[in-house]
Amino acid sequence: MKFNNRNIQIGENVEIGKNVKIGDNTIIYDNVIIHDDSIICDNCVIGEPLVDYYHNQDYTQPKTIIGRMSLIRSHCIIYAGGEFGNNFTTGHRVTIREYTKIGYHTSIGSYCDLQGKCEIGNYNRFHSYVNIGQKSKTGDYVFIYPFVVLTNDPTPPSNTLEGVTIGDFSQIAAAAVLLPATSIGKHCLISANSVVGGEFANNSFIGGAPAKRICDLNKAPLINRETAKRHYPWPYNFDRGMPWQDIGFAKWKNKQ
Repeated sequence: MKFNNRNIQIGENVEIGKNVKIGDNTIIYDNVIIHDDSIICDNCVIGEPLVDYYHNQDYTQPKTIIGRMSLIRSHCIIYAGGEFGNNFTTGHRVTIREYTKIGYHTSIGSYCDLQGKCEIGNYNRFHSYVNIGQKSKTGDYVFIYPFVVLTNDPTPPSNTLEGVTIGDFSQIAAAAVLLPATSIGKHCLISANSVVGGEFANNSFIGGAPAKRICDLNKAPLINRETAKRHYPWPYNFDRGMPWQDIGFAKWKNKQ
């Protein structure tokens, strides 16, 4: 895309690093920091003010931080108070509400909606149309597939919010719904269209509506079609874009 520097609005106390590109019709609100080599595409809003901005004369804009070498694609809205690590990437038309923290090398797919006050780990991949409720937490290397919903209200409507927690290396397949306060361990797999509530231990294969623990995931008859071996734990069979790419998960893990 071309960066024409047309109709770009930049607020007060904004820090923009070296080699940052900003697309047309983009608004950068007050107290935003954008680190070096990042790209903000057309029609984005970075540091969208919180609701008090519209009603409170004493409103103070929280700081928003975009990490180095990030790519935020067109029509995204990122609310104030967020912190985003290096190599953060979005698809198009993503909304990320206030005070969300996202680690490095994490990608959020098109049309995702993160409802704020979430803590998202490193090397996460959220595919398109994922909805993440407030107070949700994910570890590192968590993949969430299209149309997954993480809920947070145990007795809707109420003022009580209990977010979902997902451990490192877990995979949430398409159209699964995770109920409030659900806790998923490390190296788990939730099958498509499951409705999941409760606590599940590490290495669980989870499925159904309501979902149950089917078996240990590393004993599940789920075969990698390239190697003809058991696919899980998946890091031994998948490395694209991962820090163990080209060296293998076992060797990488031994160096940690």
